[in-house]
Amino acid sequence: MFAAEHTVEVYKQPGRFAGWPANHGIWSWGNEIVVGFESGYFQGRKPGEHEHSIDYKQPAEHLLARSLDGGETWQIEKPRTLLAPPGTKVAGVPVEAGGKPAADCPGGFDFTNPDFMVTFRMADIDIGPSRFYGSLNRGKSWQGPFLVPVFGQKGIAARTDYLVNGRSDLTVFLTAAKSNGHEGRVICVRTRDGGKTWSFVSFVTPEPEGRDYAIMPSSVRLPSQAILTAVRYQNWIDLYRSDNDAKTWAYVGRPAPDTENPPSLLQLQDGRLALTYGRRSAPFGIRARLSSDEGKTWSGEIVLRNDGGCWDLGYTRSVQRPDGKIVTVYYFNDSPDQERQIEATIWDPGLATHRTAEK
Repeated sequence: MFAAEHTVEVYKQPGRFAGWPANHGIWSWGNEIVVGFESGYFQGRKPGEHEHSIDYKQPAEHLLARSLDGGETWQIEKPRTLLAPPGTKVAGVPVEAGGKPAADCPGGFDFTNPDFMVTFRMADIDIGPSRFYGSLNRGKSWQGPFLVPVFGQKGIAARTDYLVNGRSDLTVFLTAAKSNGHEGRVICVRTRDGGKTWSFVSFVTPEPEGRDYAIMPSSVRLPSQAILTAVRYQNWIDLYRSDNDAKTWAYVGRPAPDTENPPSLLQLQDGRLALTYGRRSAPFGIRARLSSDEGKTWSGEIVLRNDGGCWDLGYTRSVQRPDGKIVTVYYFNDSPDQERQIEATIWDPGLATHRTAEK
C-alpha cells in the first residue's frame, strides 16, 4: 500500500462467505455510503481452480452495509423489504426468502428524489429471471420486488448499473443471454414512466463467440452527456462509448487487459475517470487505473491491495467522498482456507497516479 490509502473492515464473520458487491450496487450522499453484498456459509477450499468456497446447500443472506463517516466505519443492515421471493437461488445458491413474489411495477418512481436508489437482482447467471427493488429513503425500506422484462432475449441476468435522466426517466444496463442461451452480452434499456413500462434501446456490445462473454457493465455519463460503459470479458475489461444517448455504441479500448473481474467505473470531481477491479492471478489483490482523456488512455495499474490469499476476491464498487478520496469496496480473503470478507480501501487519486504495479 502507499501512504495515501488505508483499508477498513466492512463485514467479517466466522464461518461466512461474504461476496460480490458488484452484483448489488453502491450509493452515496456525501459521506453516507450504502453498499449491498451477499453472505453465505463458508465451506473451505473446493477442488477446481474457479469454484467458490460457498456452501451451495445453505441459504445466503442479502445484506446492506452503511457508513455515515465516509467509509471509515460500517453498520450492517438487513431490511425485511429487501428479502427475496420464495425459492430464489442465485447462481445455484439458495437465498434467504421471506419477500413477496415479483410482480409488475406500477410505476410512479421519482428517480430525481435525492434519496432514491434502485437495486437489480438476478437468479441464474445465464437466463435469470431478474427483479428490482426501489427505495426512496436511502435503503431503509424498499418497494418491490418488480419483474425485469426479458426484452425479447432468451433471459436477463440483472445487476445494478443505471443512469438517472429525469423524474420518471431511467437508463439501465443489463446482461442478456446470448443467442445460444449462455451468458452473455450487455444491453441498454429505458423506462420513461417511473418503472411501469420498459423499452429496449440497444446492444452495447457485439455478441461474444463460443463460451466467451461480455457482462457486468459499469456506466457513467460524461459532462458532454456522452455515456461510457466498461464491460467485463472473460480475461479483460473493454470500454464502449455512446454519443447519442445510448442508441449506438463505439468501441473505445481495453483499459484493463489482464483481469478476470468486473469493472467499477467512476467519474471524479476533477473530470478524470477511475476504474477499479480485482486481480485474480498472482499477486492477488485490488487494482485501479486513472484516465484524464475520457477513457482514451489510462495510467499504469495502481496497486490498492497486493496481499490476497487466493483468486476469490474483487467485484469492486467505488464512490468518491466530498474530500476527493475514493472508497472502493470489494470482497477479499487472507488465505484460501479462511472466510471471505467485505473490506474497503480508502485512497487518494491525486497521490496514486504514479504508484503502479510491478510487472
